[in-house]
Amino acid sequence: MHPAFRVGEEAISVSLKLHESDAMTLAGTPIERIVIEIGRTAVLLRTSDHKLAKMLLDRYNGFVTPAENVAAEFEIESHDGGPISSEQEVSVRWKNDQWIIERGDFRVRWSPRRRAGTIRQAASPFATDSALRIVHSLVLASEGGFLLHAASAIRNGRAFLFAGASGAGKTTISSLAPSDVVLLSDEISYIRREGNTYRAYGTPFTGELGRNGENVSAPVEKLFFLVQASSNGEACVGRSEAVGKLLKNILFFSIETSLIERMFKTAVDFASCVPAKNLLFSPEPAIWNLIA
Repeated sequence: MHPAFRVGEEAISVSLKLHESDAMTLAGTPIERIVIEIGRTAVLLRTSDHKLAKMLLDRYNGFVTPAENVAAEFEIESHDGGPISSEQEVSVRWKNDQWIIERGDFRVRWSPRRRAGTIRQAASPFATDSALRIVHSLVLASEGGFLLHAASAIRNGRAFLFAGASGAGKTTISSLAPSDVVLLSDEISYIRREGNTYRAYGTPFTGELGRNGENVSAPVEKLFFLVQASSNGEACVGRSEAVGKLLKNILFFSIETSLIERMFKTAVDFASCVPAKNLLFSPEPAIWNLIA
């Protein structure tokens, strides 16, 4: 890991192991305690399913931390017997001072005020992954940030975003990156507002590349919208067009009016701060000659 990349004021250097001090006992049942920190937002997961705990440690390699200051704590109850929710698509709603997040394989109840919640899910890290993506999207929305359906990478100390729907080429352009590029994600990018700039953070939310991003960050230099073509090139994108394209690629599931309005304002502000271009590319390493 390059020592120049920093997250907040402290360099990220975490090891993948569950210390004895992370084990605790609740009502006579051993509980595994795992803290996963993504984009400076730490989430504590507690589970008595030791097999699931091991899978989560493997899944979030590089993002497990001993941090004590967490944004949310969840008790996970794993379940193997059939669907957990009748919702086939993701449902995110606010009710009785808590978020209720559901899909067929998981149900989350989370109170941001108490920073506490529960997750009932299939005994799979993929269910946890989906739940965490939505929780992080809600945390970021309240802070002027967002999750973006985009690959992202750091080059020369600056971050570049490559947005596009499935099949646009996010994994392809990530796999073509030269050795001086630090990959943050080939699928879901984590964007935070910090002062007058936006920073991109590495995530474990992977696409076809199947490899976690580096747990580092850098200021966002440019946003590219991927356009597959027979040759490489750039085309300018106006601010209004950039906002529209950006909103199509932001991962956001809530139908709460206040958060939707805030997300729109965030997209407008981001497009005002970060230059956007269409990146025409063919699947060849030379595309990275345009990114510096």
